[in-house]
Amino acid sequence: MTTALPVLEFRNGLTVPRLGMGTWAIGDAPDKRQNEIEALRYGLDAGLRVIDTAEMYGNGRSEMLVGEAISDRRKDVFLTSKLLPSHASYDKAFEACERSLRHLKTDYLDLYLLHWRGSVPLKETVRAFDALKQQGMIKAWGVSNFDCDDMEELEVISPDCQTNQVLYNLEHRGIEFDLLPYDTDRKVITTAYSPLGQGKTLLQHPALRVIAARHTTALGPATPAQIALAWTLQKNTILVIPKASTPEHQKNNIAALEITLTDSDLAELNRAFPPPSSKLPLAML
Repeated sequence: MTTALPVLEFRNGLTVPRLGMGTWAIGDAPDKRQNEIEALRYGLDAGLRVIDTAEMYGNGRSEMLVGEAISDRRKDVFLTSKLLPSHASYDKAFEACERSLRHLKTDYLDLYLLHWRGSVPLKETVRAFDALKQQGMIKAWGVSNFDCDDMEELEVISPDCQTNQVLYNLEHRGIEFDLLPYDTDRKVITTAYSPLGQGKTLLQHPALRVIAARHTTALGPATPAQIALAWTLQKNTILVIPKASTPEHQKNNIAALEITLTDSDLAELNRAFPPPSSKLPLAML
């Protein structure tokens, strides 16, 4: 199955589908491995391109699973991995990138992110990213878990940051007050991780069940998870990377693209999950 998917454009002109695939906690359980590989391959067959992973996920196990899943179809993938802040110095960044490339069985990353800010000066990390780019090991770079003050500092250093990957879902809307507008104004793509929340609290909320009952997809009645995902996907400047550990789970994520939330739906969600009215600390997992 291939279909035209809604896309967004990075600062550097590259375009990707707005629905991608996250891989946190994927690759940790041997008995789930085949299902996880098949879920990623199903997503690629359906037209998804972005696969997001990190050296931290399972100490490389996620990267190795992704490498296996894409081994014969690297050209179909927009591949992202993330650098630990403890590896963000110039020399260590090269070592970490080389290690990630080995795990992923590829010779380049489409996007390489600083996972969160640490003690290494941003200027040094950016210098490493630029050198990695010059050597063809990465095509572009970005950051993760950066708040407005971090982004302002980064913007002075370089205009080349492509994305800021942050926690964003109905339960965590703090970025809407300042960070999301700031990044959008500068054409820095916001990548939303954990769009379905952690655990089951978000998906058990009565408002999601009520709204789901009004919608259907080709798979049948909509689910609370699909409503939560559709809410995040309605913002056309956001790249959304839910995890799917089975092909069926991936199929349900993709079906969320069929849902168009009404003004009434959105008003109900705003009442259940109020948008921020003031600056909030950046939420992180």
